[in-house]
Amino acid sequence: MHDKTFFTPVAVTVGAGHKRMIASLFDMHEFLTEFPPSRRRLSYGAAVKACEAARAGEISPEAACDALITFAVSAGILWPSAQPAVSVKPISRDQGGYAA
Repeated sequence: MHDKTFFTPVAVTVGAGHKRMIASLFDMHEFLTEFPPSRRRLSYGAAVKACEAARAGEISPEAACDALITFAVSAGILWPSAQPAVSVKPISRDQGGYAA
């Protein structure tokens, strides 16, 4: 069986400030298998079933991806799509040309 990729990878939080990119059915299966049982919700089972069905060719990889996203949202692990903006504030040059 060949691994099928998603059109858009899904980013999930896997620790304090760490993200994991899930870009294929293999990645999804591996992530769901490793996910702690104590944190699994009802949508976890749906994501597992969708992954298995997509790997068997019964549903599209995109449908499995949607199930993964639903699970990630309900578990609170979907990586925010908006990255924090970094801005630079101009400073005045007092004290002989050095920033005060």
